[in-house]
Amino acid sequence: MKRNIEDYIKPGVRVHLVGVGGVSMAPLAEVLQGKGVAVTGSDMQRSGTVEHLLSLGIPVTIGHRPESVEGSGCVIRTAAVHNDNPEIAAALAAGIPVFERAQAWGAIMRHYKNALCVAGTHGKTTTTSMCTHIFLAAGRDPSVMLGGTLPILGAGHRVGHGDTIIAESCEYCNSFLSFSPTVAVILNVEADHLDFFKDLEDIKASFRRFAQLVPPGGNVIVNRDNAGARSAVDGLDVFTFGLEEGADCTAANLTWNRGLPAFDIVVGGESYAHVSLRVGGVHNVSNVLAAASAAWVLGVPGSAVEEGLDAFTGAGRRFEKKGVFHGADVYDDYAHHPDELRALLTMARTLGYKRVVCAFQPHTYSRTAALFDGFVEALKLADTVVLAEIYAARETDTLGMNSDKLAQHIPGAVCCQSLEAVTACLADMAQPGDLILTVGAGNIFLAGEALVREQ
Repeated sequence: MKRNIEDYIKPGVRVHLVGVGGVSMAPLAEVLQGKGVAVTGSDMQRSGTVEHLLSLGIPVTIGHRPESVEGSGCVIRTAAVHNDNPEIAAALAAGIPVFERAQAWGAIMRHYKNALCVAGTHGKTTTTSMCTHIFLAAGRDPSVMLGGTLPILGAGHRVGHGDTIIAESCEYCNSFLSFSPTVAVILNVEADHLDFFKDLEDIKASFRRFAQLVPPGGNVIVNRDNAGARSAVDGLDVFTFGLEEGADCTAANLTWNRGLPAFDIVVGGESYAHVSLRVGGVHNVSNVLAAASAAWVLGVPGSAVEEGLDAFTGAGRRFEKKGVFHGADVYDDYAHHPDELRALLTMARTLGYKRVVCAFQPHTYSRTAALFDGFVEALKLADTVVLAEIYAARETDTLGMNSDKLAQHIPGAVCCQSLEAVTACLADMAQPGDLILTVGAGNIFLAGEALVREQ
């Protein structure tokens, strides 16, 4: 018998969260508690997040033990937890229903008038963060679920009391198809996560299903400049944004000052807002148009767009300044797809530094192999490239792929076998006036942090 998670998100029911310290599990615990659900959780290690949950009166067990699920109405797990986990195995054996994190968020979204879901191959965290700034400035008191840390929140989530939830929505494993958007934003659709999707057509089909989740009266907001996004929603009724002519929401009078853009946001030919950004790059102009489109369809005044974005300096690990080493600025960025890398390095070259030094850590063997040529071409935009070994994440190397193969195609590239070696290499080559970037979705940021500590 198929169980409905809605039956368990109600007062008096005990719900156990496996991996409760995770970036979108912790806010889930808070939201469930706020709805009167009796929440317990487990995680493999103590953390600041776990301490915060304990301070809220949510019991958290360190370690995964079968007895932790006893008495639970249902169990919710993070994507990294599989059926061989002791708690999941015990729940299944006892007939306790097990749901995925995305299913729980999807059910919660149905309790909000507005569920603003931001999807795309890249730019999700930044655009979701921009939306958060705008809706906070508008006094809408949103709940927020992010895939990164946002300084204004001091976390990756927020539990608000307004009628809007803003959620970063990931396509990997079709996770976002469990969501319940009333406003679906599609930033771009490119080939990625090819360890799960068959090909680009498979990815586009998934995004189309995501768009079709929006009920009558809702809005699908799509990047008109991106061919994959356009193709994914072909024939659907959509609101478009973009820099190319013909978009419903576009930028006018775009100017640049030391790599930072200022422009008018125009909707339907009418001026909506004027913004001067504290983050650079054409890609961030596009992200602003996406966030402004969502604000416009939900009735947010242009003044809140201006106020919110005036205070936006980026999300954690999105061109985040780490410090200075011997006169070189050290920044970190999460870019782990060729398009993201190209956007980052193109923007970096406009900032007036003498050299752009990029220390890049590829993320997963499958992505590196599938998008190899794209990585090579994007990395050539840097003046100097230092490569860390591939961050395996969930994979083992069955492809014979390594960073040396990338280095062989990038003139002057250096390959390091450890993060300590990356730090030493950067320290040796750093010069005053350089921009040093640590880039990747793994732990490459540790090399930059170690470098700054040496200052």
